Amino acid sequence: MSVRLAFPTTLLEMQRMFPDENAAAAYLRAVRFPDGLVCRFCGWKDEPHIFENRPTVLRCRKCRRDTSITADTVMHATRTPLQVWFWAAYLVTTQTSGESALQFQRQLGVSRYETAFQILHKLRAAMVRPDRDRIGGKWPVEMDEAFVGGKTRGEGRGVHHKAIVAGAVEVRTKTKKGGKRALYAGRLRLRIVRDRSAKALEAFVVESVEPHSRIITDGWVGYDGLTVQGYDHAPVVLGGDPEEAEKALPMVHLVFSNLKAWILGTHHGVSQQHLPAYLNEFVFRFNRRF
Repeated sequence: MSVRLAFPTTLLEMQRMFPDENAAAAYLRAVRFPDGLVCRFCGWKDEPHIFENRPTVLRCRKCRRDTSITADTVMHATRTPLQVWFWAAYLVTTQTSGESALQFQRQLGVSRYETAFQILHKLRAAMVRPDRDRIGGKWPVEMDEAFVGGKTRGEGRGVHHKAIVAGAVEVRTKTKKGGKRALYAGRLRLRIVRDRSAKALEAFVVESVEPHSRIITDGWVGYDGLTVQGYDHAPVVLGGDPEEAEKALPMVHLVFSNLKAWILGTHHGVSQQHLPAYLNEFVFRFNRRF
């Protein structure tokens, strides 16, 4: 069982806690094996032998077989120093706008862009909790879809390489000074859907939103079956007016606006192939912004 150790909150603390590879390895050992190594080969449990020049390798004192402290993690079989991984995790989670692979490569002197990209990509995959709960419940949820990602590449008018992203965000309220109540965006879920059909949209809702929650959408027919699915569906007929859409669904439209600005501003565009990982990072960052 992992333990929660002190976490650096500033750049200076990061430097002090992890001045070299041995310090990073000691931290990871403490997280993964707080009560000593339990050998996966013979079951022996105690303090392992640690090599001074190979701090990520633990040798069982009984059967003499080795265990890597990076095994079964996003760093599995990595040849990149732990310090680089730790800095990547720190930078990508603490910087408001995130970290592009090019920025990361330059800041830490990573020799290849592909290495920097893969490290950040694996960290994005780890930003999704397998057991994460569904949103909504006592809070109403706004839902809509948007085209996100690539752009037209000269194949003709109306041809694009964008993906359809479905979004659902809680609409929460808080009391401000003077007793006035204000709305703000709560937890968020985003996912690429293959199309705007009822089957695709309903599958996203069932996976993302608590049953019986109130869901506010536009009048698109793809949402017509939400009541049958057990949701309190409140469609708003907008008549194709963008201004009315902004008024009726302000939170989810704000989310999509921020998402597109983040993708263009920090990452300068994202391909459909890698978009799901960037959506994971955006949701992780959005849900922890406070």
